[in-house]
Amino acid sequence: MKAFYTNDNGLLEIPKWTPNCWISIEDPSETEKKYLLEELQIPEAFYNDIEDIDERPRIEIEDGWTLIIMRVPIKSNDIKLPFQTIPLGVIFKNDVCVTITFYKTEIIYDFMLYSRRKNIQVKDNFDWVLRLLLSSSVWYLKYLKQVNQKIKLAEDNLEKSIKNEELQALLQIEKCLVFFITSLKANDVLFQRIKNLKAYKANYDSDLLEDVEIELSQAQDTANIYSNILTGMMDAYASVISNNMNNIMKQMTSISIILMIPTLIASLYGMNVPNGLEESKYGIWILLLVSVILSTFGVFLFKRRRWF
Repeated sequence: MKAFYTNDNGLLEIPKWTPNCWISIEDPSETEKKYLLEELQIPEAFYNDIEDIDERPRIEIEDGWTLIIMRVPIKSNDIKLPFQTIPLGVIFKNDVCVTITFYKTEIIYDFMLYSRRKNIQVKDNFDWVLRLLLSSSVWYLKYLKQVNQKIKLAEDNLEKSIKNEELQALLQIEKCLVFFITSLKANDVLFQRIKNLKAYKANYDSDLLEDVEIELSQAQDTANIYSNILTGMMDAYASVISNNMNNIMKQMTSISIILMIPTLIASLYGMNVPNGLEESKYGIWILLLVSVILSTFGVFLFKRRRWF
């Protein structure tokens, strides 16, 4: 999907390209790919780098074109991975500025509406990149709130019954948090590099830099807190499962020992050796009585030692 926006008291959509407008392309088609490579003549290597789902945030310059890749969060349709991060590339040169992502995101449309409400004026391409970093950090925090709700739901389910499904849900959430933490750290490194560019350092809005730094830091701290909580929760439930298994094994062993007592007595009585009871008509009853007494004593002893 291709859209053109001009900066006039916020971002306003326009029907075609004009100099210094912003071109937003999401999930590009072959036609849009040709437009980027043939009409705008952006480097094909930049396009291919953004297409790589695992591409790391960085800055690269080639033939006057500047590529800045950041990682942004999206809500996934994959049940096993409800949230993930993807590369979003900003490519600019002179009066051309393009953002490319190969997935649908909520960030671009949300930022467009936000810019209209706040009448935001984007000064230059690097100002635009910083505002995108700020917007992505806000969306990380929004998705982290949803992740926290999933953690609470899984915790409530685990309190009722420990099943594989609930533990797998926690593992899926943990995987999302790993993606978030890794991407946020990489975005922070990218932000520090942009912040310290000597050629543009004097032109940055100090308030904007502070906002980006605060939101990035808050998103990283929140993701780490949720990850630590989740890790502690999973460790606790793993201990509970292990303890329950030990209790079950202890009870089964105790029952086996109790059942072994009458079996041992019956085995000794049934051996082909004289025992004094083979001629007695009360022999079987004596053996039953001894078995009951010894088994009862064994149960009493185990209960006293809390083995049952």
